[in-house]
Amino acid sequence: MDEIDAQILELLQTDARLSHREVARRIGVAPSTAMERVRGLERRGVITGYRAQVSLEALGRSVEAFVTVRVSPLSRSVITTFQDSIAALPEVLQVFVVAGDNDFLVHVAVPSIERLHAFLMDRLSQRKEIVGFQTVVIFQRTTSPVVSALAETSVPDSVRGRR
Repeated sequence: MDEIDAQILELLQTDARLSHREVARRIGVAPSTAMERVRGLERRGVITGYRAQVSLEALGRSVEAFVTVRVSPLSRSVITTFQDSIAALPEVLQVFVVAGDNDFLVHVAVPSIERLHAFLMDRLSQRKEIVGFQTVVIFQRTTSPVVSALAETSVPDSVRGRR
């Protein structure tokens, strides 16, 4: 990926509705070049899709939380079944399988603290495979609007364990 690809990614992450002609104008290349570059990024799997960003608050889902979940027995089938079934719940935005003391991190958005409590009591605590969960309510969120490749950096020998 070169500087032109990086500029295209930045523009499309900021506004995915930009035309190839507008992308080309902003980065100073021909429209055909911009179109081919975008298609190349799509073919290589760098661009995986285009989505509308939706305001959770406008949808009446202003209370967000992360719920850490532990399950038992810890097996591939339990993990897969839990992941698929919990992701299908309307309150759930994302499900992450994680390492450490917990097995899952579940991101939920609901209209109120009462609905969060109902979700926890009526949906999670009723599942037999769950042996514990904790909830962290999100007060504010800051999101990086643009994701880009990280520059290669050298790791000092002292960090690698060499002296």
